[in-house]
Amino acid sequence: MAIRQELLEELLKDYKSPEDLLGQGGLLKELTKALVEKALDGELTHHLGYPKHSVSKNDNARNGKSKKGLITGHGKMEIVSPRDRNGSFEPELVKKRQTRFDGFDDKILSMYARGMTVREIQGHLEDIYAVEVSPDLISSVTDSVLDEVKAWQDRPLDAVYPIVFMDALRVKIRDNGHVINKAVYMALGVNLDGHKEVLGLWVAKEEGAKFWLKVVTELKNRGVKDMFIACVDGLKGFPEAIESVYPETQVQLCVVHMVRNSLRFVPWKDKKAVVADLKTIYTATNAEVAKENLNAFRTKWNEKYPTIADSWERNWEGLIPFLSYPDYIRKAIYTTNAIESLNRSLRKISKNRGSFPNDESALKLLYLALRNISKKWTMPIRLWKQALNQFVILFPGRLVEN
Repeated sequence: MAIRQELLEELLKDYKSPEDLLGQGGLLKELTKALVEKALDGELTHHLGYPKHSVSKNDNARNGKSKKGLITGHGKMEIVSPRDRNGSFEPELVKKRQTRFDGFDDKILSMYARGMTVREIQGHLEDIYAVEVSPDLISSVTDSVLDEVKAWQDRPLDAVYPIVFMDALRVKIRDNGHVINKAVYMALGVNLDGHKEVLGLWVAKEEGAKFWLKVVTELKNRGVKDMFIACVDGLKGFPEAIESVYPETQVQLCVVHMVRNSLRFVPWKDKKAVVADLKTIYTATNAEVAKENLNAFRTKWNEKYPTIADSWERNWEGLIPFLSYPDYIRKAIYTTNAIESLNRSLRKISKNRGSFPNDESALKLLYLALRNISKKWTMPIRLWKQALNQFVILFPGRLVEN
């Protein structure tokens, strides 16, 4: 809407400092108040069917005004809202019992999703908007997404995900009066367009193959007919749980998990060298060369770190599929191991909480955080088209069938 220059000059004729425009009693706040009240008067006129000071054309009429506190982006604002005699007037701009302008709840959700505690959100709103917001209001706003979380968790999924990463995140949740570490199970799929998509979140007391069986069964029931490669950690029984539901899926031990676990007891001064030597194993041209490089790693590092080579040896069968994939698929699996970076982001957000009062509270925060994070996933995986062509060759008929 174009605003006349004369009007702007009239509004700013007494302007001396930014406070006059943006402050608590500044022009923007007063102008917002005046426009809201004028618009509400206009809505009532439309509802009654005749303008103010005219003769009533029906049995309804104006019936004074009532004061109302409204929280806006400019702080708390007192407005007067018109009433009608019959009580049938339902304003659209500021509805009955509405205490916050549209967009204010989004600010609370945005801060909550970035890991701010209720107390921090209260302090931030008071500092920026000079508004005192109760903890109950913040909880009410954030609880409003629980229905959205349930709908998201139950949504239908694609028929095929060429790659699915599965991992669990540990968070502290209160349970029967005690704070315990619970596992939040997460499945991250790469769809046929090469875009990452979190398929769901599940909370359980312990991470175990039995619960993962429940997760993959739910994925099947929500429409996932096939996944070509499932990347998992070294949890005992995990591959069998997946293969019982998706017998044709190749279960691949997560290379990032292997490297991370290998470095757990390596001091900083040796980490760079150990990482470089481990890289020769998982980037080898084939399994035979990788085994030779593992033996070379053992010879070099076994005296200082004997558990590393033994761990790779024990998990060798789970790593072999990765070594047989063409280069583009290897890159898609390894460089896309976004579930690790995703977990890091979620840990960073959740650590401010200390502990959650219940499972729903944990899911609420993680869902909002994921919603923020996934906004950045606008581009497909690099060189995905080439990887997809190789999937067609390696898994003949399964793309067309599904």
